[in-house]
Amino acid sequence: MTAIPKTIDEVEGLLAGQDYVCGRALATVVFLALKLGRPLFLEGEAGVGKTEIAKAIAAGLGRRLIRLQCYEGLDAASAVCDWNFAAQMIAIRTAEAGGGADRDALTAELFTEDYLIERPLLQAMRPQPGGAPVLLIDELDRTDEPFEAFLLEALSDFQVTIPELGTIRAPEPPIVILTSNRTREVHDALKRRCLYHWVDYPSFAREMEIVHARAPEATETLSREVVAFVQKLRTEDLFKRPGVAETIDWAKCLLALDVVTLSPEVIADTLGAILKYQDDIQKIAGDPAKKLLDEVRADLAPAR
Repeated sequence: MTAIPKTIDEVEGLLAGQDYVCGRALATVVFLALKLGRPLFLEGEAGVGKTEIAKAIAAGLGRRLIRLQCYEGLDAASAVCDWNFAAQMIAIRTAEAGGGADRDALTAELFTEDYLIERPLLQAMRPQPGGAPVLLIDELDRTDEPFEAFLLEALSDFQVTIPELGTIRAPEPPIVILTSNRTREVHDALKRRCLYHWVDYPSFAREMEIVHARAPEATETLSREVVAFVQKLRTEDLFKRPGVAETIDWAKCLLALDVVTLSPEVIADTLGAILKYQDDIQKIAGDPAKKLLDEVRADLAPAR
C-alpha cells in the first residue's frame, strides 16, 4: 500500500506511474480530494478518461477498486446488498425437516450476515486489508433522482442502513470517485458534497503524451497523424465525437495492421475504431476523410 501523496507533484507522479497523463488542474483536485477525504465528481464527454483516473488512483495507491456501474432503475438493493433467498429457503426446509423449529429463532438466524450478499456500496464500507478502497460510482447520470437521494447518506456520513441489521458505518472513509457523461443534470445536493472537475478533451500536446504512454510502439509520425486526425474529427458535426479512449484504440489497431502512416484506404478500413455510429461513419467515409487527412498533413508539415 502506497501512502496518500503529500503534494500535487506527487499526485502527478503517482498517476504518471500508471500511464495516466493529466493536467495540473486535475492533479490539484485529486490531491484535495485525497487530502480532505472528499468525494470527487468528474463530468465530461464519454471516453475522456474519467473512469481511468479511478483505476489509476487505486493501482497507484495499492487499494482495492470497487466499481458501481450505474444504470436506469438502479436501486438501493442492487447497490448496497441483497439477501441470499436460495440459501435462506434451504435453511428453512432443513429446519422444518428436523422438526421443532423455533420460528422466532429461525427468523433471527436467517437475517444475519451469513445470508447477506454484499453489493458495491456495502463492500466499500467494510475494512479492507490494503486500506480504504477506491469506490467508483460510474456514469451516475444514468440513474434517477431517487437513487441520488439515497446516495446522500452514503456520501455525507459514509454509512448505509440495512433495515434488518441497522446502520453500518465505514471505519475509514473510502476514496470516492463519481463520474457523469452529463446526459442529464445531477442534483445540486449531491454535487455540494463533492469536489468537482470538468474533464475536457486534451490539447494536441497532451493527447500526444497519452498516446506515447498507452501505445509506445507507435512511431512519432503515426502518433502525430492519429492525434491530429482525431482532433479534426472532434470539430465535425458528429452524433458522438471520439474520445481519448478511441484515439488509443485506433493507434493500437493501426499498429496491429503494421501501418506506419495514414492513408485514405487505411482510414476507410478502420473508421469503426474511432466512430461508433453508422451515420457518423457514412458522414466521414470517402472524400470527407481524405479532405481531413489533407488538412492534417498541411497542419503537420511545418513541424516535420
